[in-house]
Amino acid sequence: MPPLRIGFVPEHFSTPLHFAQTHFSLQATLIPFPSGTGHMVTSLRASELDIAIGLTEGWVAALAPPSPRPNNSNDFKIIGTYVESPLCWAISTGSTRDDITSAADLHSKALGVSRVGSGSYVMGFVLADREGWLRDVSSAPPSDGASKQPFDVKPLQNFENLRKAVNDKTADFFMWEYFTSKRYYGSAASPYPIKKVGEIYTPWSSWKIVARNEVVGGKEVEKALDKLNAGVKWFQEHEEEAVRYISEELDYEEEDAREWMKTVRFAEDVKGVESEVLEKTVATLKKAGVLGEAGRPLEEWVGSIKGR
Repeated sequence: MPPLRIGFVPEHFSTPLHFAQTHFSLQATLIPFPSGTGHMVTSLRASELDIAIGLTEGWVAALAPPSPRPNNSNDFKIIGTYVESPLCWAISTGSTRDDITSAADLHSKALGVSRVGSGSYVMGFVLADREGWLRDVSSAPPSDGASKQPFDVKPLQNFENLRKAVNDKTADFFMWEYFTSKRYYGSAASPYPIKKVGEIYTPWSSWKIVARNEVVGGKEVEKALDKLNAGVKWFQEHEEEAVRYISEELDYEEEDAREWMKTVRFAEDVKGVESEVLEKTVATLKKAGVLGEAGRPLEEWVGSIKGR
């Protein structure tokens, strides 16, 4: 059998995966997806990946709706929990955009996202729900005519394009992980400087592991998860090596790497997911209008639930 193909976002969260390969001989081809979870969804369904590590909200938005695929062919399932702590999404605009100073200025503005269905897309609607710009889908239409589309969505593929867009006003704002955004804050940052105008945390654990249906439960996948557990433990026990890798190989400031490490909590055992977390995610995304009321039961798109 050829090595498993594992998709990942090449940011600081990928450090335990790197350690799994370098210190514990993880037999896999690691494929970076800087454009994020939405791109990995497409690649999984094209059978270009076997496993992927991405954002909870992106996986749920892709998997929870009724499947148009006969017998769920070319689909995938959530099989594990990678990060148990929530993710801080920074809300950013161009560094010289004096017309935008806080999240309150963003209603009806142009939202830059990597892809429709990505985490950066989904969290925009969670933000809109928090700000009161969405009505609950279960309620009667509001008398003031509030729309379920609070933004003009602009798919822009990757982080660099998003930064460029908020400077040339193709988009007004975008949302990306805080520490990845932070290094571009300030007029001296290059290229495409940005400024922070707000933040929002995911109300769920932030990163999950998925696998194509054809490989779920297979021995090679189980071995890969065991190696990833070892990589997580190495990360936890070798802070200086982790900081060095993040700052030298992933282009983060050393002080930011140290500060991030105080906030992140990786799963002690990456195998399985808690059904309550996914149920909460589904409920929140329904309220935010990302998901409709109809949907598949968890058993159809979750491969392993903790405690069962």
